[in-house]
Parts: sequence; structure tokens; C-alpha cells
Amino acid sequence: MPATSEPTPILPGLSPICGRDIEARFDGGLMSSDGGLLALREIDRHLGLAKRMAGCIADPRLPERIQHGLDEIIRFRMMMIVAGYEDGNDADHLRTDPIFKLALERLPPHRDLCSQSTISRTENMPDSRALLRIGRAMVDHYCQSFGHVPKRIVLDIDDTFDVVHGCQQLRLFNAHYDEYGFQPIVVFDGEGRMIAAVLRPASRPKGTQIVKWLRRLISALRANWPRVNILLRADGHYCTPEVLRFCRAAHLDYVLGVAPTTTLRKHVGALENSMASHPATTGGQKWRRFKTFYDGAATWDRVERIVARVEAGPQGVDTRFIVTSLAHLRGRVVYQDIYCARGQAENHIKAWKAHLAADRTSCSRAAANQMRLFLHLGAYWMMWTLRAAMPRRSVWRVAQFDTMRLRLIKLAARVDVLKSKIRIHLPSAAPDQVVLACALSRLRSRVT
Repeated sequence: MPATSEPTPILPGLSPICGRDIEARFDGGLMSSDGGLLALREIDRHLGLAKRMAGCIADPRLPERIQHGLDEIIRFRMMMIVAGYEDGNDADHLRTDPIFKLALERLPPHRDLCSQSTISRTENMPDSRALLRIGRAMVDHYCQSFGHVPKRIVLDIDDTFDVVHGCQQLRLFNAHYDEYGFQPIVVFDGEGRMIAAVLRPASRPKGTQIVKWLRRLISALRANWPRVNILLRADGHYCTPEVLRFCRAAHLDYVLGVAPTTTLRKHVGALENSMASHPATTGGQKWRRFKTFYDGAATWDRVERIVARVEAGPQGVDTRFIVTSLAHLRGRVVYQDIYCARGQAENHIKAWKAHLAADRTSCSRAAANQMRLFLHLGAYWMMWTLRAAMPRRSVWRVAQFDTMRLRLIKLAARVDVLKSKIRIHLPSAAPDQVVLACALSRLRSRVT
């Protein structure tokens, strides 16, 4: 019998519209649902993060048998994360996607991208020394992302709980969350740039552990900027005697939360009582007072400047304490304008963890999970750079990463490979095409 070609089956179950039948087929040719990755390609060329990370890993593969370089594998994985494909298994379906191929400098007719098994082997490739090199490389990248050396930087240090569901290395039961998991430490600067992420068990870090890691971080920063002033900002469980001693020895300014104690409350007892009985409080209003004094815990080497914030309202009196080395500023300014600003770090953690799925630490080896944190850190930098390229007063400058993905990355695209050019057709009805064009033009002007 002669060969026959069956047409693409019609997508069933579609109801007519205005009396006309609907016929839908998957025969659009070279199409993709991630047209916005072309913008990420330009960002990756500008940042060079994939090459920087790949240069820290010793590749044990035979050169004559390599089909996918480490930088290409890392770049593919980071772009998958940005596009919303946090599972490495998605690579088996995306390796033929024409836009992903173009984003990785490969023409659609050419060979496919790497598979899930290749990505998994790459995640398990770095040893502890390679991971230390990658961590240092990310700090160097942070410093080089500035056009000029800043006079002062603010480091927001915090940790986040990461639930695990298996027998992974470093997993630990945390009674507060009633779950097994990790509790990685992350660092952002005051503008939202992500500097570091360290995998660790799900327990409150001790002062000696914090100092050991801080010493390495500050050393890497000072290697790039010897004279930069650094302000350390964190909540109460980072205020330990070891951290305070280290900050003074390393000439770091600090604004740290302090757990309320009986000794500290003695300084604000009279103020709390007067505010609780004030007519404004009993009338349903809320108001604040601040008090500055010098005191210290029994384990501290010396007394420190303490700022107390006392807030009274219908629900009662709430008092918070912070310790600071900033002796030249009023207590109200230190608390409201400097310390409270660290709350923005919670939004950065949300963007990294929820929008970029940084909690997908499901590998059995701790080294592989640490590598995953670095991959998601690189994905964060891609999205942060895209957002930073927006006009300063634009609402896009404060847009969430999932909003940016939905409206700027998830664009339908048809690819035509011609003899002398590649033509990409994006939807004429795309609502944010002007925004994407503006960001790309601003990014190009920065590069040139």
C-alpha cells in the first residue's frame, strides 16, 4: 500500500463560538511558550554567571566525548528555573524547545540540549572545594556588578526553613516547624542583590558557626573593596557575644535585634507603665516612644548601645530592643529607618524561595543541594537584573518575580529559520511588549 500521511488530530471537546466550529491542532511548527527567554539570553551574556560557576568546577569528562559544556548545562538549568521549570526532569521535554536552543546559542535544527540525567550529574559533580570556589566567585560577581566602589554596603543576613522529604544529608528535625528540613543562611544587600546562600541543618546557628562563615564572607568582600564600610543587619538570634566581638575586630557597624531580658526591661519599665495608662492608648490609638541606654548581657565583653522601641495600643504594650554600634544617630532613626528596613529581606527570600523554587533541595547529597542553591542564586540574579533594568519610577521596578515571569517571560513565539536570519514572531496582543523593549534597550546601553 502507498504511504499515507495522517493529518494532525484535532483537539477534541471545543464548543462552537457564534455558530462556528473550532478546529485546533498542534501543527504550529517551531513554537515556544517562553519567548521572553531571549531577554534572559542578553542578561546572561552581560552577567557571565554560568561561565564563572563552570570555571570553578573540575570537569572529569573526556574532552573528546563532551557534547554539552558545563557552562551550557548550568545556563540551561538557570533559565529553566527562571521560566518556572524548577524540576530537572523538565529538561527532557525542553531540550527540543526552539527558544531554549536560541537562548543557549544553538539553532533550532541543530542537536538537542542536555537531558535531565546530564543536569543531575552536573549537580553532583562539585566537591566541597569547588563549592567554596563557587561561593567566592558569587561574592566577586556581586562586587563587580557595581559601576563604582560604594562607600557603604548593608548586609542583611537571615535564614529560612526548607522542608525535606527523604533521607538527605544534613537534614534535621526542627521542633518549631514540626518538620525535618534544612535552614540555609542567605545574605542580601540593601538593594536586593543576593550575595550568598549556605546550606545547613535546621537548627539555630551558634555564634561560633556564624562567625566562621562571616569571616569568610567579609574577607572576600574586603579582597575586592578594602576600604568599604559594611553595616551588618540581622534579627535577635544573630546577636551573640562571638558576633559582637567579630564585628568590633573587623570594624563592622551593626544593628542587631536583641531578645528582651529582665535586665533590659528594667530600663523601660517606667516608660511602659506611663504609656499603658496614657489617655491616647485607652482611647484606641497606637503610639511609639524610644529610649536609648547602655547595658549588656552577662556573656558580653562590654556594655553596648541599646535602643528600645515601646509601642502602646489597644492590644497592650509591645517592646523591642536592638543593639547598635551607630552612636551618632538618634535611636528613632536607627530603629525605624535602618533596622526596620531589614524587613525587605523577607521579600527577597520570598522571591528566591517561592517564586524561583529554591527549596527544591531534594538531592540525597548535601554537596548537590548546595549546588542547587547556587543555581537558584544565579536565577535570582537574572530576574533581579531584568527588574533593575526597568525605569526607576516604573511599577516594574518593584514587581514580583512571578509577575515578571508571567508577563515578560511566558510569551508565545514562532521561530522561522531563514538563510541569513532568524525571525521570531511574538504575539501582537502582548500587553507588555513596550516594557520588555525598554528593559532590553536600557540593558544594552549599560553593557556598551
